[in-house]
Amino acid sequence: MADLTFVTWLWGDKYSRDYVKKLEAGISRHYGQDFNFLCEGPRRGEEHLLKGCFVRLRMFDPAWQESIFLKPGDRVVCMDLDAVITGPLDDLFDRPEPFTILQGVNAKNPCPFNGSLWMLQAGYRPDVWREFSLDLAAKVPFHEFPDDQAWLADMLPDAGSFGPEDGVYAFQKRGWPKGEALPKNARIVAFPGWRDPSQYVRLDWVQENWR
Repeated sequence: MADLTFVTWLWGDKYSRDYVKKLEAGISRHYGQDFNFLCEGPRRGEEHLLKGCFVRLRMFDPAWQESIFLKPGDRVVCMDLDAVITGPLDDLFDRPEPFTILQGVNAKNPCPFNGSLWMLQAGYRPDVWREFSLDLAAKVPFHEFPDDQAWLADMLPDAGSFGPEDGVYAFQKRGWPKGEALPKNARIVAFPGWRDPSQYVRLDWVQENWR
């Protein structure tokens, strides 16, 4: 099986390069096979076309995939910069679905998808990218503002699912046990919304795994 490629996205000034280093280090500690790791961002001149999280949709672009040497069928994982890796990842990403995304963890947002973690097989559904525009994204159902997870839910409603049953959690969102303790089966803890691991370094599991 081809090496796995992990991609994280950096835009704006909310996160520093330190987050990139900590995420790559966490993957290195918990993924036992060879992997590639990339930090991507908006392309020069496209900021007005791809705002914020919409830049992640470029992962469906065959030209982008070719530029990072992906072949059809190769697996590429999109993971938020502020994710904390807390457990073994190898079998988590060894699955057959062409597209799998974190689901069922949003609290107020009715969208079933959460863009903190997803995995794509290169070559699958290039129309997700080719048909995208900010105008069209504003026409699909969204919560407070248009975002990539709403677009993905509209385009790929039958996607595979990551969730707490797989050890993938969103901190203190649906599926997280009451309190701040790390669930026993946790492998990845996402921090969607206003929460951020830097706010919880007092917790032993954050200190141990976010470094």
